[in-house]
Amino acid sequence: MSEPDHDMQSLMEDADPSFDAVMTCVFGIQAHETRTYLTLLDHPGSTAEELATVLERDRSNVNRSLTALLEKGLVDRDRRLLDPGGYVYQYTAVPLPEAKEDLHEALDAWTETVHRVIEEFEPERD
Repeated sequence: MSEPDHDMQSLMEDADPSFDAVMTCVFGIQAHETRTYLTLLDHPGSTAEELATVLERDRSNVNRSLTALLEKGLVDRDRRLLDPGGYVYQYTAVPLPEAKEDLHEALDAWTETVHRVIEEFEPERD
């Protein structure tokens, strides 16, 4: 998997980061995955093909984005049976308040870790 488009250092250096940049950095996802999540908020129950059309991206790329979002717990997937047989997956973004809460929790955990590292630091003496 490739590195996220934003890292913590660039996020901290930005005096006014965008929500997209924060989400991309904190969840460790790509900008196009964040865009997929935000688009899915407006198009709940979409298939990968439907999202590909809205996002103007290749369906295989959208499928990869959806897989990453599923792994991060940012989307839910339901299987819908088709009348002629077979099935299709429909995706729904977790509600934005839930994603925001997850962002807060991840940042709080990171902040606690950094504070602990600072407090426990003792320089080595020769």
